[in-house]
Amino acid sequence: QVQLEESGGGVVQAGGSLSLSCAASGRTDGNYVMAWFRQGPGKEREFVGGMRRIGGSPVYASSIKGRFTISRDNAKNTMYLQMNSLNTEDTAVYYCAYKRGLWVIVSHAQYDYWGQGTQVAVSS
Repeated sequence: QVQLEESGGGVVQAGGSLSLSCAASGRTDGNYVMAWFRQGPGKEREFVGGMRRIGGSPVYASSIKGRFTISRDNAKNTMYLQMNSLNTEDTAVYYCAYKRGLWVIVSHAQYDYWGQGTQVAVSS
């Protein structure tokens, strides 16, 4: 079992920045992938970005590339999402997800564990 605890989020004006974090606990040995997804009002859950625990570079969705940055601290089993130049289209509940293995997958169905989600609201 793996537990994911998200923090951060909130309300920000368009053009502003927010930072999210996701701490993993439990059976987090070996290599695995942590990813961020989001689900806006009336929309399907979509991939934001992710990276594996060991090796590789972050993978980003085209909609946020250049504005969002994913990083991680393996000593803390924590992944971060720095969001800059936010716009109203970024308003969503942001979820942290976890899957074992090496590959960052954009399909949410491939992830085994999920955080509770944290709300990000961008006002115009």
